[in-house]
Amino acid sequence: MSELATKYDPAEVEDKWYAYWMEHRLFHSEPDDREPFCIVIPPPNVTGVLHMGHMLNNTIQDILTRRARMEGKNALWVPGTDHAAISTEAKVVAKLAAEGIRKSDISREEFLRHAWDWTDKYGGIILQQLRKLGASCDWERTAFTMDETRSKSVIRVFCDLYNKGLIYRGVRMVNWDPKALTALSDEEVIYKEEKSHLFHLRYMVEGEEGKYIVVATTRPETILGDTAVCVNPNDERYTWLKGKRVIVPLVGRSVPIIMDDYVEMDFGTGCLKVTPAHDVNDYMLGDKYNLPSIDIFNDNGTISEQGGMYVGMDRFDVRRQIMKDLDAAGLVEKVEDYVNKVGHSERTDEVIEPKLSMQWFVKIKGLVPPALDAVENDDIKFVPSKFKNIYRHWMTNIRDWCISRQLWWGHRIPAYYLPDGGFVVAENDEEALLKAIEKTGDASLTLSDLRQDPDCLDTWFSSWLWPISLFNGILEPGNEQMRYYYPTTDLVTGPDIIFFWVARMIMAGYEFAGDKPFNNVYFTGIVRDKIGRKMSKSLGNSPDPLELIEKFGADGVRMGIMLAAPAGHDIMYDDSLCEQGRNFCNKIWNAFRLIKGWQVDGAATQPDSAKAGIEWFGAVLNNTLAEVTDLMDKFRISEALMAIYKLFWDEFSSWYLEVIKPAYGSPIDGDTYQATLKFFDTLLRLLHPFMPFITEELWQHLEERKPGESIMYARLPFATEYDDTIISRFEHLKEVVAGIRTIRKQKQIAQKEPLKLFIKGAHDDTLDSILIKMGNLEMIDLVEEKPAGAASFIAGSVEYCIPLEGNINVEEELKKLEKDRAYYEGFLATVRKKLSNERFVASAPEKVVAMERKKEQDALSKLEAISASIAALKK
Repeated sequence: MSELATKYDPAEVEDKWYAYWMEHRLFHSEPDDREPFCIVIPPPNVTGVLHMGHMLNNTIQDILTRRARMEGKNALWVPGTDHAAISTEAKVVAKLAAEGIRKSDISREEFLRHAWDWTDKYGGIILQQLRKLGASCDWERTAFTMDETRSKSVIRVFCDLYNKGLIYRGVRMVNWDPKALTALSDEEVIYKEEKSHLFHLRYMVEGEEGKYIVVATTRPETILGDTAVCVNPNDERYTWLKGKRVIVPLVGRSVPIIMDDYVEMDFGTGCLKVTPAHDVNDYMLGDKYNLPSIDIFNDNGTISEQGGMYVGMDRFDVRRQIMKDLDAAGLVEKVEDYVNKVGHSERTDEVIEPKLSMQWFVKIKGLVPPALDAVENDDIKFVPSKFKNIYRHWMTNIRDWCISRQLWWGHRIPAYYLPDGGFVVAENDEEALLKAIEKTGDASLTLSDLRQDPDCLDTWFSSWLWPISLFNGILEPGNEQMRYYYPTTDLVTGPDIIFFWVARMIMAGYEFAGDKPFNNVYFTGIVRDKIGRKMSKSLGNSPDPLELIEKFGADGVRMGIMLAAPAGHDIMYDDSLCEQGRNFCNKIWNAFRLIKGWQVDGAATQPDSAKAGIEWFGAVLNNTLAEVTDLMDKFRISEALMAIYKLFWDEFSSWYLEVIKPAYGSPIDGDTYQATLKFFDTLLRLLHPFMPFITEELWQHLEERKPGESIMYARLPFATEYDDTIISRFEHLKEVVAGIRTIRKQKQIAQKEPLKLFIKGAHDDTLDSILIKMGNLEMIDLVEEKPAGAASFIAGSVEYCIPLEGNINVEEELKKLEKDRAYYEGFLATVRKKLSNERFVASAPEKVVAMERKKEQDALSKLEAISASIAALKK
């Protein structure tokens, strides 16, 4: 190895070692006789770019994967991307529009050529960016939801579910996105609270001059599709309306009054306008009472010819105009401010329009039982477990899944329509033609006589198969890869897609592979800025992860984001976290350079202080190893990192190195040096899953390595038995050293000046060699009484005294002590006044009163020590 640089340069180190890992195929995995560990990446959008959420999610996946490798497991992290039908198609449509080309003016085949060109040009950028983070994915296995294996798997599953009677086609009320021009599943609709209005409109009663009822609505434009008004039969206000009809305002259409207890009497006016084509509940009423259904909207949200008025106008423009017209006609009773929840498209943010549409659906309820039981019984463990309740609620209230999308980019629905009606479902054109001939009995049919359904499948219909299709488990069930890697070990994802993806993968796992898809699901939190706002481009509060890596180094960013990332809790991100990570990298680097800079004398005798220090740090190290193992087993990854961070920064750097380092200009003995290198090796292994680059660089410098060797395959250390009494002894020693340092600081005694230490009370001399070195003591002695003129402090229950003669200005010291005595006398008086208040003692919580009594005792102890110091100085 070349000589270690004076300063840590992340860019040089990171590029070098990632190239090394790739060159030696260190991320690659094939089935063998080791225990498998497998994670499949939540596939990001193929044309997406890295954001802070990806940084968090993929850092956690990499930590788990690297740790598993170091535990001796055959670790595999499978990467890939998602074709993201709606968002990718929208980007391609926008690109074509910028070139003066409309989607409607070109053929499907031509559009798909543009879409593939776009995907080839921009696709996979995010996977390249993940390499900068240090992601140890097996890139040789990179998959795409629209590659050949995944596409064939999707089509086969569609055909399988159709043949089982679990996929059907029908007219249903769907969530329609007028911008993307496609249906959406219920899970793709995000409800946002919005300030709106409740419009109270007059419906004249037919045949009764001057009589009207008032109907309240938030969507006055939909009166164009009203085909009834419903009231509750138990509502005494409206019993007189039974059998009557009313006139839809402006429209002039006569519609019946229907009576159904569906209507809540205390909501609005108690009268409900019924628009079966544009409200899911109205649709059910329309079906029940055989009402006509008038679809007043075109697919793009403008008014259709069936609307009869305002044809071609946008729905929201109509809302404003129709209220003006209703008001002019004297048909508005009043308008109230109103707050309601409005459904928006998860992809385009467009306001959703409920719409009757012919779509394809999955009867999903039959797939629920094994998937629900697996999570309820912790066969699949959710971390944190609180998400089980959300999962249970959704699974027990699940509705049929609308899987068709009115898009060209995606997996085309494998249904073929016959010339004289009906259709067949087949995996390919040739099979479709054979089925069509068999179904019709017409042997003269050709492929050109069949018309394939133009719609595509919901993107989630491909990604729900991800853990299976990545190992070709749909096309080749029970193959070697499936038998070895499936079920996968862990899934790391966000709780926002628990319905879209996690629940559906679990259902698919049991349906198509006969087993769960993974053992554990780790839910990350949402990355927010330091004032709690969700990071977004529009707010401008989301930093570019690659710029952060450039500034702080990948290890610094990884550590910074993980220190603030407890499972399931939101992360309040601030650049200072990455700065802390970078500072830690520098700490590790400088500690290594310090050690490697020592001269070693193999013949030198090991000092007692070094021997004791090695015994102590070995115990602390084993204690932390056990703690980290326990925390990682519980997925408390952030806490595990913090434990290692404290071990290195506080125990190793601040104490151990200070205990064992040789005097300036002197060599270190060989035994201590080798023990220290061994400790450093262990620390690097512990840190490697979290900080892969700097640990690889320093591990390679520890000793000569063979080509292809890497710390990522060095076995993780495990805890062995240790004596925990030495840890408690050393903690006491820290208190004593801190007390000595405080006296030096207060009395302005230089560290180079050796001091005497007298101890009044019981004393364990096991670590005296360290105490002498760390405190720069010339002697330690036990005494019955505190020496005159000595400064003292309490550590535990023992008093430690340092004679001050010749080291301080007595007059100045007396002034300071008198000032301290006055302060503590005043403090004591305040506390006693509070304790003498019977009302306070009687009504305050027991803990509060106990705390005040402790304050009283502490103040008395301080005053006693101060008085003793004053008396000693005056002798």
